[in-house]
Amino acid sequence: MTLTSAQLRAARGLVDWTVRDLAEKTEVHRNTISAFESDKTTPNASTLAALRRALEAAGVEFIEENGGGPGVRLNSRW
Repeated sequence: MTLTSAQLRAARGLVDWTVRDLAEKTEVHRNTISAFESDKTTPNASTLAALRRALEAAGVEFIEENGGGPGVRLNSRW
């Protein structure tokens, strides 16, 4: 499953992380995250995977396209 810029923005919001917080947890540069979130660029697959892993570890669930579009939610165990 791919990670969209909207999912990334929403996921950060769910866990109340700034771009800086996510950058520190993933070692992905803030500019890379910001550029992706504003649809200026798409990071490589390994960068997207690192971003997704960090957010999943914080309790975010990524929802695949199911007719209503891809989304995110906070895992109920958090």
